Parts: sequence; C-alpha cells; structure tokens
Amino acid sequence: MRALLRSSLRYTVVFLGSHPAFKNELVTTAILTKNMHYQTEERGRPNSLDYRIYFKNSDDQYISPFHDIPLVSKGDQENDVPSKKQKKNENEVLYNMVVEVPRWSNAKMEIATKEPLNPIKQDVKKGKLRYVANVFPHKGYIWNYGALPQTWEDPNHTDQDTKCCGDNDPLDVCDIGTPVCSPGQVIQVKVLGVLAMIDEGETDWKLIAINADDPEAPTLNSIEDVRKSRPGHLEATVDWFKKYKVPDGKPENQFAFNGQFKDKDFAEQVIKSTHEHWRALVQKQTNGGEIDCTNVSVCESPFKCGVDDACVVVRSAPAFGEALPVSPEVNRWHFLSK
Repeated sequence: MRALLRSSLRYTVVFLGSHPAFKNELVTTAILTKNMHYQTEERGRPNSLDYRIYFKNSDDQYISPFHDIPLVSKGDQENDVPSKKQKKNENEVLYNMVVEVPRWSNAKMEIATKEPLNPIKQDVKKGKLRYVANVFPHKGYIWNYGALPQTWEDPNHTDQDTKCCGDNDPLDVCDIGTPVCSPGQVIQVKVLGVLAMIDEGETDWKLIAINADDPEAPTLNSIEDVRKSRPGHLEATVDWFKKYKVPDGKPENQFAFNGQFKDKDFAEQVIKSTHEHWRALVQKQTNGGEIDCTNVSVCESPFKCGVDDACVVVRSAPAFGEALPVSPEVNRWHFLSK
C-alpha cells in the first residue's frame, strides 16, 4: 500500500449542523500527523485501465469519497487538534473537496460513481484512457479539478434556471489556489462563485473555489475579488471549458447566463440543492440508475455496508504495480482558430 498524506484545514465551521446528514456520522478524517488527513491506497498500474485510488478513514477502514466524506469540513478542534488560527468570519463555510486532477496534468481522473466505494479512476472512452488535450495556451487542466462529496446532479431533475437536467455526477470544483495538489487529496475550499456549463444538453455546474490554506484565501471572498486580483483568470476558465472537447471533434460547450459567473450566494444554493439530491439518492428515495451508493457511514442508508465487505471490494482489485508509459501524443499542442 502506498499511503499519500493529504492536506488539512485549521478552521472550525458550522453549516447544516442540525441536519441529520451530519449527526452521528463516522469520523472520516485520519490523524496521520498533527493535522487532519485521509489516506489513499493505490491499486492496479498507473496509466492503465485497472488503476484505482481507494480511500481510508481514521480507523483505517475503507470508505467512499463520494458518500462517506462529509460535504462540510468539521475543523481540527473536533479531532482533538488545537486550531492554529482563529477565523475572522465565524460564518464562513469551508467545504471538503476531493481532488481528482492536479493542475497542469492531462489524465481525466474522476470519482468512479458506478463502482463500489467509488475509487478515483481514469475515464475511458472506446476502451482507451482519456486525456484532456492541450488547447493553446492552456496546458492540461488550469486549476486543481475535483468534486464536492455528498453532492449529486440529478439527471431526473430539470434545473429551473438552466432548463436542463443534471449530469449524474458530483458537483465539480475548480480550485484556483496556488498549491498543485495530488489525485485523491482532500482539501478544504472556500467557494467564490459558479459557472453554469451546458454539456451536451445537461447542466454541469463548475464551482470556483480556493484552497483554504492558500495565502490569498483570506482576501478572496467573491467572484469579483477573483476578477480584480487575477485579471484574465475567469475569462480563461470560460475559454477552457468552451474548447476542451473541440480537439475530439465535438462542438464548443455552451453556458447558461450568457457565460457569466454567478455569485457566492447562488453557488451556495446550488450546493445545497445537489446535497439534497444526493441525500435522496443514498436513501433510495430517487432512481439512481447505475450509481453505486455503497457506503460505510451514512445514517438511514440502505446501501450501508460493513467494514469487512468494504475490505473485500478493495482486496479484489489488482495489486499496485509499476506505471505504464504515457503516449507522447498527450503533450501535443492543439491550435484552434478564433
């Protein structure tokens, strides 16, 4: 097993504290150092079809990053670790983000929503691993890219603003922080706004957030702060999402609201709505189709499994092995006409 240490949060937050989702939950943070961490375990060979990244909690038990990691960060003080820094805004909400793709990389890693325990794997199309093209001037993903756990964009629900159904995945997050993260890393982020991408007729929200440990996090509190302090970053984000599928022969993606970013309050409502859809999913109150809801900690979920059953899932995966080579084609530049 290769355990990767994951980043931590030094703050305490209060959000949905009275919600049943956050009562009597299994603690899903492992104390590997003096801060909060999750562990990951790699299985299979990197850059292969069988490569997976599984997650563990503080009790060394396998968990689902989709279902068992809380949406909202609990803070160090709840894990007997003194908080190093007092927050200026006690109402600030910090969310757990599961990093799937590090900035500047190309492999399209994602939470495997249709597999037991939902490990991170590389997306596959027509039997081949998927890589995001380098559309000049962008090299791979231009932020740390990942998802908020315990959220789900319900394909059976038509959004009242976009008039499109959900894309059947957890809520996507673009972390604009400076640190380059690792696949499977769990970081705490402050949400700043959201972009409504329409991907082949489906609503695919893109949250804009910043790593809470980033030095600039205290001064970035809104989408307008990003616009002022990082000229061109938001425009580059729209450009990236618009064009990244064009090298694969697909048309440019479209956006609701004329491609304008919605503010933090709007983003919070999107998070709240997708969290409610997730709760209905894991409680079998809605049709999840092929989504696998196996979990070890969600109260009142009929999909809850035992520790031994979770262990069997992971142990049935191939042992970790040597990485396979990546095709030089992944580094190719694509130049698109205006």
